Amino acid sequence: MTRRILAVDIGSTTTKTILFEKTSGGWVLLGKTMAPTTVEAPHNDVMIGLKSAIGKLEKRTGVTVLHGSRLIKPSGAGEGVDLVLVTSSAGGGLQMVVTGLMKEITAESAHRAALGAGAVVSDVISLDDTRSVVERVDRLKRLRPDMILVTGGTDGGNISEVAAMAEMVAMANPEPRFGKDFKIPVVFAGNVDARSYVADVFKDVMDVTYTDNVRPVLEEEVLDPARREIHRLFLEHVMMHAPGYKTVLSWAEGNVKPTPMAVGNILSYFSRMRNQDVLGVDVGGATTDVFSVIDGKLYRTVSANLGMSYSMGNVLAEASPEAVLRWLPFDADENLVRNWNFNKMIRPTTLPQTIEELVLEQAVSREALRLSLGHHRSLIRGLKGIKKKRSVGDVFNQEGTGETLVDLLKIGAIVGSGGVLSYAPRRSQAAMILLDGFQPEGVTDLFVDSQFLLPHLGVLVDVDPEAAEEILLREALVPLGTAVCPVGPAVPPGTVIARVRLGGETYDVVSGDLRVVPVDPGRERYCEVVPSREFDAGAGKSNPLSWQVLPGPTGLILDGRGRPLKLPDNDRDRRALVRRWYRTFSAYPADFLEEEQAEAVRNST
Repeated sequence: MTRRILAVDIGSTTTKTILFEKTSGGWVLLGKTMAPTTVEAPHNDVMIGLKSAIGKLEKRTGVTVLHGSRLIKPSGAGEGVDLVLVTSSAGGGLQMVVTGLMKEITAESAHRAALGAGAVVSDVISLDDTRSVVERVDRLKRLRPDMILVTGGTDGGNISEVAAMAEMVAMANPEPRFGKDFKIPVVFAGNVDARSYVADVFKDVMDVTYTDNVRPVLEEEVLDPARREIHRLFLEHVMMHAPGYKTVLSWAEGNVKPTPMAVGNILSYFSRMRNQDVLGVDVGGATTDVFSVIDGKLYRTVSANLGMSYSMGNVLAEASPEAVLRWLPFDADENLVRNWNFNKMIRPTTLPQTIEELVLEQAVSREALRLSLGHHRSLIRGLKGIKKKRSVGDVFNQEGTGETLVDLLKIGAIVGSGGVLSYAPRRSQAAMILLDGFQPEGVTDLFVDSQFLLPHLGVLVDVDPEAAEEILLREALVPLGTAVCPVGPAVPPGTVIARVRLGGETYDVVSGDLRVVPVDPGRERYCEVVPSREFDAGAGKSNPLSWQVLPGPTGLILDGRGRPLKLPDNDRDRRALVRRWYRTFSAYPADFLEEEQAEAVRNST
């Protein structure tokens, strides 16, 4: 029987440890600690940082986990654990290069397969690449990936070009990231008839394994076999050569996943629990990962240049200072935003010290979410390269057209994670960041991962689903509220675009307005949303929709601001409107949002 669980996440900068214990009242989180990760020079041993974090955990919880360097198993009175779960993104996570014949067909499918396996894709190389062969070979040599995914050709189709792609990869023969003592593993997921040719090309150069073709026919995409093989090689080949990982793997007994893959795993489970499409985001310091579970399928993208510390300058450059300024309730100009951003780049791990700095950081986070979702929707599309005969009933079906599969009207829940969301001083701030950054449509529940537990639960759910579900709902996910955001044509401000019935009361969703209705956990929480003509809340134009409202800190959010969200061009009107929105959510102290106070902030910043 599992009584105590040690969860470990070895990140690029910090190693986190968490201890869970099963009590008479259910699973509880006993303690959580962290220490600097030591996978790279000068330490070159991940166990140094892990032991430091465990030492802190033992002091905090009073439970002895290690006897010297030996893990105590099974658990007993005041000591030991029964299960160890490990996630890792140390050294930048699993670094991969993917290849295919056509950039928008096999290479795109290969890209999705690698992302779904939790990899950071350093480059996508195809035969129709605009770069010369010399440039592509040079790029491969310089990247030093952990693994390469080679795809191309439908089964029974092209062989010569698949072999040519394999020859280019073999010619580059990049050096592994963790030294020269082993060969880089290659996963071949292309035309099965080309396997013998690929074997000859890579013989004595790289270690090749074979799995099902990611595009066996042009009209079909098969990603799971490639993802499973990437995960197997990550555990058995890549991590075994990373400094100090052998001990960690022996403790975990196979319960190991790349951190992004684990997050995707638990979000998929959450989607099945709710029987709804789910959207998730993990805002990191260097990257922002966006996950979507659409019709039971998991999709993931990495915006590698959009983050809230090391990559904040990229957010500002891509979004523009003007886009950040529109979220500020006080008078500011481009110089203030740029200077604050430059200071953050110099000291990327610092936290906001004043309310003005907090508002600035959260304004940037809105833009990071907006840009990352745009990137995600552009990549998560129906299959390209096919011609599909379409009937009248298929007119609104996007699959096969190359259009995005992420329909915000069908998303039932959004889950936010990352420091800017999880550790926001007020939960209403996290709700507003998700609402303004992602601009959900229809009716959507908002959650935040309060303690970065999603990766650990993504490993646990494969071992003990009941424990994972209990911890997910009890310790991890904090409900923020339910957003009702009808979409339709532009109408004059003040127009009623939907009515919501909740607990015997009726509330109007008004064009241009934002309102919060508190929801008492003890009262009736089922509501009915009735959109006005030409407006849709997720069940079709003017069709009613029933929903159970989350009793979070923001309760029922009635958002009639329209999509896409537009703010006034006049700075004074814009600031006044933003202040009103923030007051509606009680996002910041009331005196800070007073007009005179807010207008005077810039002079003191």
